[in-house]
Amino acid sequence: MLAAVEFQWWHWASFVLVVLVFLAMDLGLFHREAREVRFKEALGWTCFLVVMALVFAGTLVPSFGKDDALEFLTGYIIELSLSMDNVFVIAVIFQYFGVPRAYQHRLLFWGIMGALVMRGLMIWLGAELVEHYEWTLYLFGVFLVFTGVKMLIGTEEEVEPGKNAVVRLVRRFFPVASRYDGQRFLTRERGKLLLTPLALVLVMVETTDLIFALDSIPAIFAITQKPFIIFTSNVFAILGLRSLYFVLAGAVAYFCYLKYGLAIVLVLIGFKMLIVDWYPMPTWLSLVLVGTIIAGSMLLSLGQARRQEDCAATASGEDGAGGGGGGDAAGKP
Repeated sequence: MLAAVEFQWWHWASFVLVVLVFLAMDLGLFHREAREVRFKEALGWTCFLVVMALVFAGTLVPSFGKDDALEFLTGYIIELSLSMDNVFVIAVIFQYFGVPRAYQHRLLFWGIMGALVMRGLMIWLGAELVEHYEWTLYLFGVFLVFTGVKMLIGTEEEVEPGKNAVVRLVRRFFPVASRYDGQRFLTRERGKLLLTPLALVLVMVETTDLIFALDSIPAIFAITQKPFIIFTSNVFAILGLRSLYFVLAGAVAYFCYLKYGLAIVLVLIGFKMLIVDWYPMPTWLSLVLVGTIIAGSMLLSLGQARRQEDCAATASGEDGAGGGGGGDAAGKP
């Protein structure tokens, strides 16, 4: 059942207004002209948004207590962690469609706007289901355990944007231009209005977020059933997704174990839902476990990548030494 603490309408209105103002400033002031987002800039925005999430959690304490703040932080970490997998899929989509780096920021901006609306609707629907049919939480739990186990034992599925059913449906009903027209989603050729390839990429990004939301939204219901906490943690994670993409997109190969860490998190959260009647896991414990699993999988990934680089460097050095020795031997009488 939903918690007794009720957030007022003006909490929602104030938060949404601040987010819209921030997005308007981002697009209209900081990125008015299409340009490539550099690593340092993206890292700065990522750190800024993380700090803002921590500040927001701090503002919850005086009015609603530490429990709400912990629930927000735990939900935020879960949503942000699951978004990392989404980042890598988006990188594949951009590479497949050959999206110029200068247009990627604006594309992600409109993708985020669509994601906010879709996730808001999904959170509302989920909250209504849980409030009227509490057994829905058990279905969420089973679904998350199944998804996590499937990720652990399943083979890596290659993302094939060209075979995406939604993209094929769009191509069937709407004419698509053969080339980009700047950062426009619509263009005219011979007086005929056409979608640009950028519009197809936007459809793919929105579809991808919807698929990942099917895992992340049920997961956060294991932490809290308060719609405001669920929505705000999702918003902060989605806002961070854009800058996180420019930080991590070039380092996909370095996070080989992240998939397994995310899978374990899904199993843990699903298991938490299923045993809630026997052992309601404290929020702080969920926060520690989720943070430890994600951090551990990332450290293991970086360690593995470092070992592979060292092995490659050693092998290269040995080849060079062997080649040099052969030269000396050949030069002897």
